[in-house]
Parts: sequence; C-alpha cells; structure tokens
Amino acid sequence: MRTRAESTLAERKRQLVADELTEAALQLLAIRGFDAVTVDEIVASAGVSKRTFFRYFRSKEDVVVQFLAGMGDDMRTALASRPADEAPAEALRQTVRVPVTTCAADSERALRVVRLILRTPALLARFLERQDRWRDDLAAELARRTGRDSATDLYPALAVGAALTAFHVVLQRWSAGDAARDPVALLDEAFAVVAPALDPAPPRAPAHR
Repeated sequence: MRTRAESTLAERKRQLVADELTEAALQLLAIRGFDAVTVDEIVASAGVSKRTFFRYFRSKEDVVVQFLAGMGDDMRTALASRPADEAPAEALRQTVRVPVTTCAADSERALRVVRLILRTPALLARFLERQDRWRDDLAAELARRTGRDSATDLYPALAVGAALTAFHVVLQRWSAGDAARDPVALLDEAFAVVAPALDPAPPRAPAHR
C-alpha cells in the first residue's frame, strides 16, 4: 500500500509529464498550426511514447482544451461564494474575472492557447460547447441567488449569456491585437458596457384602475 508521500510523488510525476506534453504540443502547434502537427511529432518532441500520450489525453484537441477544463467549475464556485446581497452584474463580473485572471497570470501560455482555439475551427467548436455547459451551470446558480426558476425565467440564462459573451470578446481582442493590455482591464471595460443590462428590473407595481 502506498504511503501518502509516495502518492504525492506519483501525482507530481504525472503532472510533470502532462505539463511537458502540453508545452511540447503548444510550441509545435503555435509554430506550424493545429492541422499540420501529429501526435507522433508531439511525443517525439516531448521524449515520451505514444502510449504515454494517450494515458493523459484522448486526442490532440484535448492537449489544448484541457487548459480550460476547470474554468467552468471555478466560475460556478466563484458565483456561489459572492455576497448574497451583491448586485448580479457585479457578481457576474467577479465570476468571469476568475478565468481571465488565470489567463493573465500565465499570459504567454494562455495567449498561445487562446489563439489556437480561436483560429482552429475544431477547437473553437469544443470551446463553444464548453461555454454552453458553463452557461447552464451558471444560470442555475444565478437563478438560485435571485430566487428565480432557470427553467422558466429567461433572465438567468440571458444575464449569464451576456457575461460569457463579454468574456469571449475580451479573449478575441486580447489575442488579436491587445496582447500588451491587461485582460482583466479589458474585461472591466466590457462589463462597463453590458452591466446595465445584467441587473434585473424591480417587479412592476400593479396598475391602479
């Protein structure tokens, strides 16, 4: 039976191999383009076997998309932890700040990943598919916070959709020409535009007859 120290060491070794594969893949893909690089070339560059590659990733797409894997869970956790009396627009801004801050903290790698995703149709499709799942999860959490029903009320899905659109546009602008700018500052600019539409209007008083 493994000791805790042995398990921790094994986990670190697995993470090291995964990181080496990811870095080798990103370097090749950034230089030559997604479609031009094969799994064989990635494993040769990383110095591991093809069998090892498939222990960590199901496909070439997964090497890139795994960078985004935890973002949805992180955002839902962030939204659930926001103060109960905070306005939805601010809660959503702080929620979407989480993945953007992650990108800013490792901007060189994040830029390579974001550019690959946005410029490669197969990866962009996977990214948009993930955003759909994020929207559903975040809408359910926003509905809970605001006392609404996400199945029948349009507000939660529309508000979260606007927040995720702001996130997507920021990634586009940051990767296309504003790479020198802080993506968090870009997000704040984006939310200055969309925030007025994110807070629900108070219930209308019944008309007097």
